[in-house]
Amino acid sequence: MTLELEKVSRAVHGVPHISDVSLRLERGSLNVLLGATLSGKTSLMRLMAGLDAPSSGRVLADGRDVTGLSVKKRSVAMVYQQFINYPALSVYENIASPLRVAGLPRAEIEARVVEAARLLKLEPYLQRRPLEMSGGQQQRCAIARALVKRADLVLLDEPLANLDYKLREELREELPRIFASTGAVFVYATTEPTEALLLGGNTATLREGALTQFGPTAGVYRHPHDLATARVFSDPPLNVLRATKVGGRVRLASGDAIAAAGAFADVPDGAYTIGVRAHHLRVEDGAAYDAPPSDGSEFRLRASVSVAEITGSETFLHMVAAGEGADASALIALLPGIRTYEPGAAVDVVFDPGHILLFDAAGARAGRVLDVAA
Repeated sequence: MTLELEKVSRAVHGVPHISDVSLRLERGSLNVLLGATLSGKTSLMRLMAGLDAPSSGRVLADGRDVTGLSVKKRSVAMVYQQFINYPALSVYENIASPLRVAGLPRAEIEARVVEAARLLKLEPYLQRRPLEMSGGQQQRCAIARALVKRADLVLLDEPLANLDYKLREELREELPRIFASTGAVFVYATTEPTEALLLGGNTATLREGALTQFGPTAGVYRHPHDLATARVFSDPPLNVLRATKVGGRVRLASGDAIAAAGAFADVPDGAYTIGVRAHHLRVEDGAAYDAPPSDGSEFRLRASVSVAEITGSETFLHMVAAGEGADASALIALLPGIRTYEPGAAVDVVFDPGHILLFDAAGARAGRVLDVAA
């Protein structure tokens, strides 16, 4: 099945939840809906499933208008964030339940349950009840029950959010393999950019109910069309700074200026917004430098440390940039290893103009597309 949304919008009591979304999802594809909480991911899934009707626009399945068709008459399966299983039934019976409701022959039910259990590595647990298993195994059971229906559309609404880190990593690695074994359209909602990158496929970025970009996941990450998409697809948050290009020179709001290079090389004079991902910032002891390097090849600005967040193998350094006036910029750098800084410590933040995302005053992508900005 190919699923297509044509200018779909939905408002509840006059409040827009989805705004003019057009999207085409091909048969056998994995599609990630990426956005913050309340960005419209679940609302869009409910429109795809037929649980809600759009206020305007159409939903098409293989070119057929199914906008007014109820979920019961569509070939849809859903997996939610919560572990929704029948606690009194065995894992086998949980997986088999939608097939029994559909009245399939016993042999067909047996074959499908065994196949789903093999895909989700549940074969040793088929006679257990859900509460006798770990959280990850319970969610595997819920996913197996969705897959066994062989629905044309499978919707997964943040299915790993309630699992601990180790279980999330384990299932994230396995899900693309599981998805590839079916011909369904898969739609997977998440708030985590890292999860979208791990899953691959295609990604649709959502912000306040609007679709900002859709395409192959790596492409959307590397080449966001606008600042809104870049913000959605950055974790840690995107570092945003103001800059002005005049006569072959680029000056930050903090006062540092260098020769126009990288993404700035072929844009006209004017005001711009720079986006820099956390792993492209370098941090140096601020006491060591009183002026930018003589060759002017890198941006350098003074900042003060807010907090150093140590995760074990990496340190997230939160800072506030100096020289930004009332709009002081919060910065975050992802640094390798354990790095300790006292709050208020002065540091120099350095980054290469070849490692930036550049946007014009309206927030649209400007300048050359540079893969190194990823």
